[in-house]
Amino acid sequence: MSDMTRILCPRCHTINRVPTARLADGPKCGQCHERLFTGHPLALTAADFDLHATGSDIPLVVDFWAPWCGPCRMMAPAYEQAAKILEPQIRLAKVNTEEEPSLGARFGIQSIPTVILFRGGREVARQSGALGAQDIVQWVRARANV
Repeated sequence: MSDMTRILCPRCHTINRVPTARLADGPKCGQCHERLFTGHPLALTAADFDLHATGSDIPLVVDFWAPWCGPCRMMAPAYEQAAKILEPQIRLAKVNTEEEPSLGARFGIQSIPTVILFRGGREVARQSGALGAQDIVQWVRARANV
């Protein structure tokens, strides 16, 4: 079954099995029929973080940010652009540390923005500080092995 990739639906959180060769074809969720990839980072909460970190076979990159953070707001458009470039090989997500302080504490976030790459629910790499879109893409590709 190595030619199938598990992808978690960003809307209903259903695990979908998609032929790996068809990931770029705009697959839809078998449950809710919404697109599995939107070209936008997914907002994660404490309630659904672990589902997305462990339920998909593709790497997950999470931007830990806060609305009051100037560098976070400056990086937001670049992160959006990186999502368009990196999907469907990599899922990008965001965690608002003001709304989800337990996640910030769980991952020891001491400065924001901090971007963490997860694979199979485990942290693979992390980077603190604002990055441009191409810097995000290069950083992720160099560490995600995709």
